[in-house]
Amino acid sequence: MKKTFWITLITLLIVILGMYSHYIEPNKLNIVNYTIEDAALSGLKIVFASDFHVRDMERLDKVVKLINEENPDFVLSVGDFVEGHKFNHAAVAIEDIAKKLTEINSKYGFYTSFGNHETWYSKERAINALTAENIVVLLNNNTYIDINGKKVYIAGIEDELTEHPDITAALEGTENPVILLTHSPDVFPDVPESVNLTLAGHTHGGQIRIPLLGPIYTASKYYDKYAQGLIVENNKKMIVTRGVGYSILPFRFNCPPEIVVIEFK
Repeated sequence: MKKTFWITLITLLIVILGMYSHYIEPNKLNIVNYTIEDAALSGLKIVFASDFHVRDMERLDKVVKLINEENPDFVLSVGDFVEGHKFNHAAVAIEDIAKKLTEINSKYGFYTSFGNHETWYSKERAINALTAENIVVLLNNNTYIDINGKKVYIAGIEDELTEHPDITAALEGTENPVILLTHSPDVFPDVPESVNLTLAGHTHGGQIRIPLLGPIYTASKYYDKYAQGLIVENNKKMIVTRGVGYSILPFRFNCPPEIVVIEFK
């Protein structure tokens, strides 16, 4: 009798957790705030949203609405807008995603690097779709924003998994302050101290994080070290987002999706 009770209880618990992880947590969207002390960027407010893996426009509508509510100076991303592993095939076309992203309001624009899904889908098509909507794509290069006569540099590198990231090329000609966009956080040890802040994604925070044990998988060779949150190392700062969507497994547990808001003091 006791054995039957415990089997039933454990089975019920697994079912409940499975339903929560599939139907509830992946559909959440938290706003996560960071305050960074940096005199060169003081007064700026940016939104960092990435790893969208767009499967439906209703979800993207919510993302756009939440970003606009933050009234950012500019918006940054590190790619994986599309969800799909085949050439020119995704759940939602990049052209539709790009058009929706034009509804985001920011003072100084939207800047992004690319992830592995853009390469698998079609890097050229993604570049064309986003740049046509005035979203700046940075792949081993940089640009700057003129804010009240002061230049703020935004640099971006190619995806480490599918392309050839070149930090040196990306930072060529930049001056302090500079924000570096990289899809994978694994390049962080190679980022010079001259970079004020590195932004990364790709790991999804692990998607499924077992309490006390950590994530099942992070897509990083450093496992959980660079999986999520603010990392400070060797006088350098990096924020790794858990992302807006999910990939491969349609589950999230103890690792809700997020939009990151960063204010500099």
